[in-house]
Amino acid sequence: MKILVTGAAGFIGFHLCSRLVESGHRVVGLDNINNYYDVDLKYARLSELGIAKAEISKDTCITSRRFDTFSFIKADIENQVVINSLFKEEQFDVVCHLAAQAGVRYSIENPHAYVSSNVVGFMNILDAVQRYGIKHLVYASSSSIYGNNTKIPFSEGDNVDRPISIYAATKKVNELMAHTYSHLYGIKTTGLRFFTVYGPWGRPDMAYYKFAQAISQGQAIDVYNHGQLRRDFTFIDDIIEGLVAVICQNGAQRQNYEVFNIGNNTPVALMDFIQCLETSLGLKAQCNYLPMQAGDVFETFADIDKLNQVYNYQPKTSIKQGLKAFAAWYKNYYKI
Repeated sequence: MKILVTGAAGFIGFHLCSRLVESGHRVVGLDNINNYYDVDLKYARLSELGIAKAEISKDTCITSRRFDTFSFIKADIENQVVINSLFKEEQFDVVCHLAAQAGVRYSIENPHAYVSSNVVGFMNILDAVQRYGIKHLVYASSSSIYGNNTKIPFSEGDNVDRPISIYAATKKVNELMAHTYSHLYGIKTTGLRFFTVYGPWGRPDMAYYKFAQAISQGQAIDVYNHGQLRRDFTFIDDIIEGLVAVICQNGAQRQNYEVFNIGNNTPVALMDFIQCLETSLGLKAQCNYLPMQAGDVFETFADIDKLNQVYNYQPKTSIKQGLKAFAAWYKNYYKI
C-alpha cells in the first residue's frame, strides 16, 4: 500500500514510518518540524529514516537515502493548497494522521496553536481524504478527552462531552468531524485514543522524559498531586503493533466510523513508575512534591476490549521492560 503518515518526525510517527517501510509499504512522511520541543531530536529521527537535515526544504518531497520506498515532505497541514497538491499527486491508499499540536499543559498557555493545527489542519486532511477518494483515514485522538471521568476503566462508550483542556477539546472535535464525513460521504475513519505512550525516541515534553533529564543531571523532579496519580503507560512497540493492524485492516472492523482506545490496560502508580525509572537509569531521584496541575487528570485506565476483539490488540511490554529500553536509548543518545 501507499501510505501518508503525518507527524512523521514525531515520536509515534517516526516509529510507524520505520515499521511500515520495513514491512514493504511505500510511505510518504509529512511534518512541519515545529519548535514545540527540540528540533534536533526530530531531525535525528528523520536521519534514522535516511533523510538528512541538509536535504530538507519547505514543501519539497525528497526520497530517503536509506529506503527507496520512503520519502519526506516538510509542510504544514494548515496549508490547504500544499495538502491538496500532495494528495492529488501521490494518490494514497491510506492516510495515518498523527500530526497535531501536542501537550495538555501548553494548550492552556497557547490555545490558538491547537485550533490552528488540530482543527483547521485536521479539516484540511479530512477534506483531502474525501476529495481524492482515500480508502481509509486513521487518526490520533487522545485519552485526554475522558477528562475527569470517574468510571474506571475508560471505555469508548463513556460520555466525553466535558474535556478539561483545550487540547482534549480539539481531539473531541476531530472525532465529531470524522463522524460527520463518514456519515456524509461514506469515508472509513478510525480514531485511536492514545494512552500515555513512552519509549525510545520519545517526546521531551512528556513527564517520564523530563524525569530522566532531571535525574541524570542531579536535579529535582516535579511530582504533581504529591505523587497520587496513576497512568496507563503504553510502550511504543505495543502502540505500533496496534496502529499497523488498523492501517493494514488486519481485523474485523465493519463500520465506516470507529473509535478505539489504544493503551496498556494496566495503570501504574506514578511513584512506582519513578522508582522503576530510577532502577533503569541507575540513579536516585529527588522529588519536589506539588499540588495538582490545571488540566491534569487523576488517573487514566484504558478499556482495550474493543480493539482486542476487532484487531486482536494485545500489549505485551511491562513497565520494567519498557523503561529499561527507554533508559538504554536515553543514555546512548545523550552520551551519558
